[in-house]
Amino acid sequence: MALTKAEREFHRKTAAACFNRAWDYLDMKKRDSWATEEMLNLAHASRYHWGVLKRPRQQAVGDWQLGRVYAALGNSELSLQYALSCLGTCEKQHLLDLLPSAMEGVARAYAVAGDLRNAARLLQMARKKLDSLRLGAEDKRIFASQIRETQLLIGRRRPPA
Repeated sequence: MALTKAEREFHRKTAAACFNRAWDYLDMKKRDSWATEEMLNLAHASRYHWGVLKRPRQQAVGDWQLGRVYAALGNSELSLQYALSCLGTCEKQHLLDLLPSAMEGVARAYAVAGDLRNAARLLQMARKKLDSLRLGAEDKRIFASQIRETQLLIGRRRPPA
């Protein structure tokens, strides 16, 4: 059944609001169990509403956020599931500008899983893809920041030599 214009707008606004609020919780240095549950509910709600609209770009970003949320919670299995879904959507839908972020998400999931070899490999691919794309300065800055964060995560998980 086709959505009305008002229904589409409701889902768009709700998805964006849930995404942004989930990010607020993700940015917290310390979360109690209530905040963790809110973050999960909001991230899933955002992805649900983007899914209703059938917008591949936003679905990919929603999957990326879910991968990031689960990585922050130390759940490597679900982090990898959502990160790979994001990457698959980006590749299938030719969302080339999102590929660096999608690759970073998979690298982050591998790092959380302790698979540092694959994490480093995917992060290198993300860097190369970012360098090859013509993106605006703000997008490049955001993607480069994500890559740096994941590089630091990999470094913290490596055993001392």
